[in-house]
Amino acid sequence: MPSIHDVAHSAGVSSATVSRVLAGSTTVKPALRERVLKAIKELNYRPNRVARSLRVQKSTTIGLIIPDIQNPFYLSIVRAVEDVAYKSHYRVFLCNSDEDVEKEALYLNHLLDENIAGIILSPAREKGLLITDHIRRLAETTPVVMLDRRLSGTALDTVLTNNLEASYELVSHLIANGHRSIGAILGVSDITTGRERREGYIRALTEHGIPFVPEWLMQVVPKEANGYTAARQLLTLPEPPTALFTGNCQLTAGVLRAAHDLNLNVPRDIALAGFDDMQWNVIVQPGITAIAQPTYELGRVAATLLMERMEKPSLPVREVMLKSSLIVRQSSEYCGQV
Repeated sequence: MPSIHDVAHSAGVSSATVSRVLAGSTTVKPALRERVLKAIKELNYRPNRVARSLRVQKSTTIGLIIPDIQNPFYLSIVRAVEDVAYKSHYRVFLCNSDEDVEKEALYLNHLLDENIAGIILSPAREKGLLITDHIRRLAETTPVVMLDRRLSGTALDTVLTNNLEASYELVSHLIANGHRSIGAILGVSDITTGRERREGYIRALTEHGIPFVPEWLMQVVPKEANGYTAARQLLTLPEPPTALFTGNCQLTAGVLRAAHDLNLNVPRDIALAGFDDMQWNVIVQPGITAIAQPTYELGRVAATLLMERMEKPSLPVREVMLKSSLIVRQSSEYCGQV
């Protein structure tokens, strides 16, 4: 007996599209619907009622796995994914990996068991057998889109921002302001955002003739508490840097808290600039210089790619690079002598 996959292959669509046609969904384009119905007739396909109900369920839910649900950076991303999903009559199953590859693998298994229609994943790490094996196995049957971070060893649709170039621009801005001793608190290098922002930081120093001081670079799991600990270490050095570059808004918040506890003034005692332009960047005094990432667009493009991949699995793999922008405020000023 022909299967739903045989129908999908004959019609040149995904199994999810066949499921929606069988369910009478109005979201399938007329031309696609006709191709599916024609394939069903030619193959004399008869859906199993139980299997059909499972596939209909699969066709209405997508999974979204993010590394830190407490990170404000992901709020607009989640909203954008939900907006696109809602317009396409899908539900979103939100999971928080907490930057933990084992927890991430557990959620991937759960989503696979739920017969999910597709997954958007911001991976906790760039490489590793645990995560890559799960994704490779999952991607054989389910469309997967990478969000904000790459995953090594896989050919999957991916949506990113220009981390290296943006980091270079931000550090070059600090140098142009007169800073010559610039520290950095960034994510770990086995997360692509941490690695690429590190590369941009070092490139800016090198090209402007400023020596790279390894002791001034701290790479941590990008959470506020880790940013606080790293900032205290850097700011209490016998000769601390005059400016700090942070890899995300959580790390920035940690630096601000450390500066407050050490009775340091921004930017008089320590200048500050980092990734993610949050609402509080304008509210705090002084305002925080930041790289503004197109967060809503990241989520919208990722969800759109997933919908297209579910509709047409044979599409070539795509990588979309979105551009961030530098927002200059008072926190990055230089208050010493050039």
